[in-house]
This record gives sequence, structure tokens and C-alpha cells, in this order.
Amino acid sequence: MTRLKMVVPGTSLGDVHTLLLYPAMASHRDVAPKMRERMGIRENLVRVAVGIEAVEDIYADLDAALRTP
Repeated sequence: MTRLKMVVPGTSLGDVHTLLLYPAMASHRDVAPKMRERMGIRENLVRVAVGIEAVEDIYADLDAALRTP
């Protein structure tokens, strides 16, 4: 998440920018870890809420972040 340039880390939805959300620390932070696991919300799960940017730009930002060591 820290490597992204354009995609913004977020805590909730409802923005025109593409957001990357971390449910374990945002929408499901009050759910016990074992319950989150049963729900399929693991520690490595992120959610992308796509905004109005060009899809090519969003893809490029995500791709660059994932490829950076």
C-alpha cells in the first residue's frame, strides 16, 4: 500500500479517487480475528474501490507497486 503513487489508502468508500482499503483495519476492525478468518477476511486481503481515473493509470500504479521490491 505504501508503494502506490496515485491510488489512495482509504478507510471508507465514497470518493472519486481510487482507494485501497484494508478491511482488517478499516471496515472489519471491530470483528475478532477468528471471526474475520471464518468470513474470509484475512490479514492479506485488500479491497480496491475504483474511482474515475483512467483505468490504464490505475493499472499502472498497482502494477508498479506490486513489482517494486
